[in-house]
Amino acid sequence: MITQQTLVMRYRDAGRRITTAESGTGGMLSARIPEQPGSSHVFERGFVTYSNRAKQEMLGVEAETLAAQGAVSEAVAREMAEGALARAHADVAIAITGIAGPGGSETKPEGRVCFALAVEGRKTLIQTVEFGPLGRENVRRASVDHAMSMLDAVVDGAP
Repeated sequence: MITQQTLVMRYRDAGRRITTAESGTGGMLSARIPEQPGSSHVFERGFVTYSNRAKQEMLGVEAETLAAQGAVSEAVAREMAEGALARAHADVAIAITGIAGPGGSETKPEGRVCFALAVEGRKTLIQTVEFGPLGRENVRRASVDHAMSMLDAVVDGAP
């Protein structure tokens, strides 16, 4: 697991800036990065878009996508990340949307989290991770850790 200290140092050294778009994590990633001194050089802003309306208004997620796919979907994660990147002065945007629990459904179980990573000039990377019913707080923490790993993987321009 990458620490926020390492992530901030790597992004600072690369001269790149991050923006976040979060739903199920409720801003946990946006809070974790600035815990590190020097994060103002790399963290541009965070969008906490818990409701569907917020996703639409703040990130430009299409109502049709939400209706057809639901908020916890790769399509919505993609639109969240791409919307954040278009609205922020950043090079990289990470989006997180998922079902932390308790609950879920047969088709969207507890612990399913969709991630999207949008990088200026590249195709958006989409991932769905099944963390399982770890409990609400553990799913949220695991989601933030995974998002930080995704951010780390592209800091130097890697896919």
